[in-house]
Amino acid sequence: MANFFGFNLGNMGAFPGPGGIGGGHLDGRMFVEQYRCYSMVFSTKDSEEIKHGGKVIMPQSALEKLSRLRVVYPMQFKLSSGGERHTHCGVLEFVAEEGRIYVPHWMMNQLYLKEGDLVTVQNVSLDLAKFSKFQPQTVDFLDITNPKAVLESKLRSFSCLTKNDVIGIEYNEKIYELLVLSTEPAPAVSIVECDMKVDFAAPVGYREPVAEPMDSQSTNKEETDSDLIKEAMKQHQGFMAFSGEGQRLDGKTKNLKAENEPKTITRGIPNYDYKKGKLTFVKAKSLKTESEEPMEDADNGFEAFSGTGQKLRIPKKRSHRQLS
Repeated sequence: MANFFGFNLGNMGAFPGPGGIGGGHLDGRMFVEQYRCYSMVFSTKDSEEIKHGGKVIMPQSALEKLSRLRVVYPMQFKLSSGGERHTHCGVLEFVAEEGRIYVPHWMMNQLYLKEGDLVTVQNVSLDLAKFSKFQPQTVDFLDITNPKAVLESKLRSFSCLTKNDVIGIEYNEKIYELLVLSTEPAPAVSIVECDMKVDFAAPVGYREPVAEPMDSQSTNKEETDSDLIKEAMKQHQGFMAFSGEGQRLDGKTKNLKAENEPKTITRGIPNYDYKKGKLTFVKAKSLKTESEEPMEDADNGFEAFSGTGQKLRIPKKRSHRQLS
């Protein structure tokens, strides 16, 4: 609840004076005044929440006139600059100098006002908001992790919303501008103690990511695979790994020589009957290999382990006398 001169409107039913400001409807009289408009930087209340909020600071004489009228709480006003452009706002305090009104800078831009221009202030009664849609004016708004929570927090400094207004919210030391695309149930609604649904349109300048067609992707992949195979064939014909001859530590040479002839690379045949989630085990056929000649050493007449063994102990032969 806003606090005017120490009075809490939540605990106080009305301000002193005939009629009061407790509730009810306009009794044939309306508050319409003109003031010199200045931005919040000229006031003593210079904070980020006030500069980018939706409330104004009015003089004390306005409070005295409103106290004699039966106006509906919360007090909300329509600001107009003499033309068709207008916006709506709430009131923060009644501490401005006489004949002046302090408004946020975005409201002055909305009404095409300069410092010291005249603005008409008229009290209104707005319906409670049910739905509102916003459009960010820059793509940087997408960097916010939870934009709805941020907007809900920043709208607490607003009292009402008007269609086609461009409001500004401050988050992480950066100003994000939002265009009010639509409001329901009226072009101007009150957002004080209401259950309002919020939606966002695509930011200005946003472009959807374009996905490449599947045909071009498959064609590029096949061309890449064929190029890799051709490159592998060229490398295989010019160079063969481990194609040299081995050397033994004992100085002997082998009869086998490495084959330097290039081998052709054949691609496997795909299984066109493959079904997803099914494993197929193919039984390997027995391959008959050609008989290979046994390895022989270069020295003819050598056979491994062909000698006779020698015993360390020679058994004694029994004599015929002992047998008889």
